[in-house]
Amino acid sequence: MRAQLLQLFYSVRSERLLMEEMDYNILFRWFVGLNLDDAVWDATVFTKNRNRLLEAEVAKEFQARVVEQAREKGWASYEHFTVDGTLLEAWASVKSFQPKEKKGSPPPDDPGNPTVNFRGEKRSNETHESKSDPDALLARKSAGKEAKLSYSGNLLVENRHGLLVSSLVWEATGTAERDAAMAMLQEVPGTGRVTVGGDKGFDTAEFVRECRNMCVTPHVAQNLARRGGSAIDGRTTQHANYHISQKKRKRIEECFGWLKTIALLRKVRHRGTLKVDWIFTFACAAYNLVRMRNLMRSVVPA
Repeated sequence: MRAQLLQLFYSVRSERLLMEEMDYNILFRWFVGLNLDDAVWDATVFTKNRNRLLEAEVAKEFQARVVEQAREKGWASYEHFTVDGTLLEAWASVKSFQPKEKKGSPPPDDPGNPTVNFRGEKRSNETHESKSDPDALLARKSAGKEAKLSYSGNLLVENRHGLLVSSLVWEATGTAERDAAMAMLQEVPGTGRVTVGGDKGFDTAEFVRECRNMCVTPHVAQNLARRGGSAIDGRTTQHANYHISQKKRKRIEECFGWLKTIALLRKVRHRGTLKVDWIFTFACAAYNLVRMRNLMRSVVPA
């Protein structure tokens, strides 16, 4: 786990490169508990041992303990949150997106990198799937953008200092962000009423209704261009807390930026929803540690 943290903190792109840097970096050796004359681990063995942590849900437990430590210091809010999702590009080529019921076809000209012509072919997640990563779905962030094999990475952030309270990776469907938001809101501790901010994508009648049934006040942005009007009425927008949530919700983009740029999750190197969710959750805990370090520096001693 310590070595995995180093890989995220210092943007090491592979386990093999991590072992090479640990071989000569004294700081890395000290952090993981290796002496100067100890042999570093084999990269393949390191990867196999990490896979054992999947069965014990170590990433979820680690993230929960980091969040609890932040709450003990008064850095995390219990009442005000922001939710959002993003697309994580899968480690699979578009060429691997082939029909589920593949008919007989001539052998490829190059087995390693065959020439594929998609012109005139209608492809969708119902009829096609990736042969290298079946859990990845073809999705795009918005109209006019190219579609890529992706996962949906979702975050629940508290509004006081922008710490990641919960995370969840789902298949990249059209409703993944809203469905994941409801699942993460159910894990919020306590029975009091809380608020949740979000962008216009969460302004749907179903999401707003489910939030209110859970004693959650939806502070999502109004989508006035939506057919039938916004599901958020003036009773919500007239309060000052709504406008504060709208300002605070933009902080979640900083989290996505760190995860994609520093933790190198713009294109995940793992395959399968289980593994992608594990590394995404662990990276969220690493982000919290960085934020908590900065918060400790900003505290003025008595």
